Amino acid sequence: MGHKKTERIDPLTRALPSGGVDSHAHLDGPEFGPDREDVLARARAAGLSGVGNVFLGPEDFNTRRAVFDRHPEVFFLLGIHPCDGQRCTPESLEAMRMAFATEPRLRAVGEIGLDFHWQDCPRELQFKAFAEQLDLARELDVPLVIHCRDAEDDCLMTLEARGFAGYPLLWHCFGGGPALARRILNNGWHISVPGPVTYPANAALREAVALIPADRLLLETDSPYLAPVPWRGRRNEPALTVFTAQTVAEARGVSPEDLWLACGKNARRFFGLEAAC
Repeated sequence: MGHKKTERIDPLTRALPSGGVDSHAHLDGPEFGPDREDVLARARAAGLSGVGNVFLGPEDFNTRRAVFDRHPEVFFLLGIHPCDGQRCTPESLEAMRMAFATEPRLRAVGEIGLDFHWQDCPRELQFKAFAEQLDLARELDVPLVIHCRDAEDDCLMTLEARGFAGYPLLWHCFGGGPALARRILNNGWHISVPGPVTYPANAALREAVALIPADRLLLETDSPYLAPVPWRGRRNEPALTVFTAQTVAEARGVSPEDLWLACGKNARRFFGLEAAC
C-alpha cells in the first residue's frame, strides 16, 4: 500500500496579519540563491514584517550581507556555530566586534552554544568558542541566541555558572519537553519554537509550548531546515511560519492571529526592533 500524498498547502492561503516575525532563518546561503527575492516577497505576503537572518561567522557576514541591502525588514544575527568552533579565533572575534560596531542591523550574538549530536568539532573547542562568544556578547551588551543539541545539561550549566540568568537570551529551535522549558524560563530567558512543533510525534513539545509565558514566546523557521507540516521534508522558508503559528495557537488555546502578533511583538522587543519592523 502506498503512502498518502501530502497536500502542499500554499502558505499565502493561511496568511496572517502583518506584524509577525521569523526570528531565525538562514536566507543568505545557496539554497535561496535562485529565488531569494520571491521568498522574501512571500514572507511579506504571509504577514511577516521582520525576518532575522543568521550569519554563521564573520566571513559569511562580510561576503553575503549585501544580498539584503534592499530589504530593511531583515535584521541580522552573527555568531560562530558550535560545529565550527575551530573557526573561533582571536581574529574572528575581532572581526565580529568590528561588525557590531559598524552594522546597526546586527541585533544579537548567535547562534552559539554546544552541539554534541555531530562530531564536526571536539567538545573542548566548542566549550572554548562558547565561552569566548558569551564574553563578547556581554562586552557588546547585546542579546544572545543559543544553539543546543544533545547538550542541554552542559549548555545550561555553562550559562548559569557564568552568570547569564536574567540576561536577554533566546533559546533557538526549542525541541524539548516541559522540564527543559521550565528550567529555561526559570532563568528569565525566551524560547523560540520551530516547525517540528507541527510533527505528530512531538506531543511533549506542544505540552511545553503551552507553558511558555505569552511575553517570552517567539516563532522561527530555521530556514532552509525543519519545514512544518504540510511542507515537512521540503525546503523551509519564512512564509511557512504561518503553519507553525497555527499549531502553537492550538496548543495554547488562542487564535492564530493573536498568537502571531504577540510573538512578533516579543521578537521586536527582544531584538530592539520596535522602530524597524
